[in-house]
Amino acid sequence: MDFETIIGLEVHAQLKTKTKIFCGSSAAFGGDPNAHTCTVDLGLPGVLPVLNREVVEFAIRLGVAIGARIAPMCRFARKHYFYPDLPKGYQISQYEEPLCEGGEVRIYPKNGEMRRVRITRIHMEEDAGKLIHGEEMGDAAHSYVDLNRAGVPLLEIVGEPDLRSPEEAETYLKKIHTLVRYLDICDGNMQEGSLRCDANISIRPRGSEKLGEKVEIKNMNSFRNLRRALEYEEERQRIAYHGREPIVQETRLFDDSTGTTRQMRTKEYAHDYRYFPDPDLVSLEVGKEWIDEVRAALPELPDDKRDRFQSEYELPLYDAEVLSAERALADFFESAVKEAGTGSAKQVSNWVMGDILRVLNERKLEIDQSPVSPGQLARMVGLIESDVISGKIAKQVFDLMAETGKDPETIVEEEGLRQITDTGAIEASVEEVIAANPGEVEGYRGGKTQLMGFFVGQVMKATQGKANPQAVQKILREKLDA
Repeated sequence: MDFETIIGLEVHAQLKTKTKIFCGSSAAFGGDPNAHTCTVDLGLPGVLPVLNREVVEFAIRLGVAIGARIAPMCRFARKHYFYPDLPKGYQISQYEEPLCEGGEVRIYPKNGEMRRVRITRIHMEEDAGKLIHGEEMGDAAHSYVDLNRAGVPLLEIVGEPDLRSPEEAETYLKKIHTLVRYLDICDGNMQEGSLRCDANISIRPRGSEKLGEKVEIKNMNSFRNLRRALEYEEERQRIAYHGREPIVQETRLFDDSTGTTRQMRTKEYAHDYRYFPDPDLVSLEVGKEWIDEVRAALPELPDDKRDRFQSEYELPLYDAEVLSAERALADFFESAVKEAGTGSAKQVSNWVMGDILRVLNERKLEIDQSPVSPGQLARMVGLIESDVISGKIAKQVFDLMAETGKDPETIVEEEGLRQITDTGAIEASVEEVIAANPGEVEGYRGGKTQLMGFFVGQVMKATQGKANPQAVQKILREKLDA
């Protein structure tokens, strides 16, 4: 039987505020256990929460960016459950009256067709603390509670079940990662838990309108593990379906060491949490003026930047997608194009996506730490286009720039890498190569035209790679075809 996979993601983005959502404790990552706490996030009796205005502004920023409806009035609710890292016995979240509803995120899976993923809601909430189990502390008999993270502000981005494969889910999460970093509301550091998601997945016979029982996979904190978990769960459910085994609604955890999911608990429903409006927090009114201010201050968003890169610089969709995925990377590219000239955009794009990203990956650097500046890259591209150096020599120049920090012009002169364009000098090398290889000449003239590559290689070797390749081929053809 042919099955269709149905996936929806709930993404949690930790906001880049200095303090927590309802108190003045530091929201910074790390610190000694329980050092970033106060009476509010410890849940002590008699204390009252006070809403952090910046949290609301960040939520509006994301809502406006995806075209969501910003509610003129929203309110917070208490979500009740018992767990040691939740000192109050409830989490302050939003339920029936969230701040943002609707909107969409556009993704481009590998097939290149644009897909729209609808957003159900975006709401504000506080994070829980963290349990540190005994094995990590050398005390297997106990677990420890670190409440530094308790009260850290989160946005929960709830998507509709519009995703149809693990690959699409990975692409969507990457797009959310790009968006929150562009908006400067979340650092997107998945290793530190700044961006994580829960994935809901079910399968159904293709053509069926009825949704299958969904399974939730909790706390995915890497793109790769999200995809691996969904691929495993997709296959597990297919096997169960064929074996006529029941698929139950449950919450599962992913074990990245085995690549499998395992049951955590049966799935809760909204009524299990006993939601009710938080009596300590008044309703929040968001005026049109505030929304307009936020909208006016938005940066160029990744979709708009990608579209502009295609139209203004005539880049293919793939290039535009890669270069617009990170705001700093896009800025680096545009800075280099500004100096090199718009006509050089594709060549600049190739170098940024190839050698620049290669060096950054090898050295584990961010783009703003690149050892080759946009200006240096632009000038090197200019040397290629003016035939001062060849594309092959440029690889050597680039590596020396990355190693020494010197400008490309300096490297070319110091290393004697200037390209030979003098046709007389090239012709002399060509004649020497032809004279030294009579057997290959006879073979070429007998129809083995693939030997042209051999002759080009020999001439380039004789000139230490400095001869203009186009001139070499032209002169070789003239001599060999005579």
